Amino acid sequence: MTSNTEVVKALEGLLADSYTLYLKTHSYHWNVTGPMFTTLHTLFETQYTELALAVDEIAERIRTLGAVAPGSYSQFQALATVHEDTGVPKATAMIENLVADSQKIVAAAKKVIEAATAVGDDASVDLGVRRTEIHQKNAWMLRSHLE
Repeated sequence: MTSNTEVVKALEGLLADSYTLYLKTHSYHWNVTGPMFTTLHTLFETQYTELALAVDEIAERIRTLGAVAPGSYSQFQALATVHEDTGVPKATAMIENLVADSQKIVAAAKKVIEAATAVGDDASVDLGVRRTEIHQKNAWMLRSHLE
């Protein structure tokens, strides 16, 4: 077992969660309706666009550490704590779902930070810290629509 094994495992979970959240957020962007349509349509687009860049960065970090990045729906489904949504919930439920999922991403990012800290992998720590910051901010922005 290499010193990177636990870091890679944590990064795989973060990648799976991030990709699943990307897909869910994109679907919500397409399907949101109601009085908050324009605001949420735009907010969801901002968030899924950022996630599209994030999944690439996470996958490339896995490759940098010498592992193969998972890249199939079945792999993501097996690794993710974020779950897809095959329905079309009301706008407020979409927001609640994305807030809960952002918290799951923060938890996944913290696993990356912990594993990377243990082996002195500052680059992976930095990635985990940045993902934590972004998803905490995203959750706050989403929650503000429920007040």
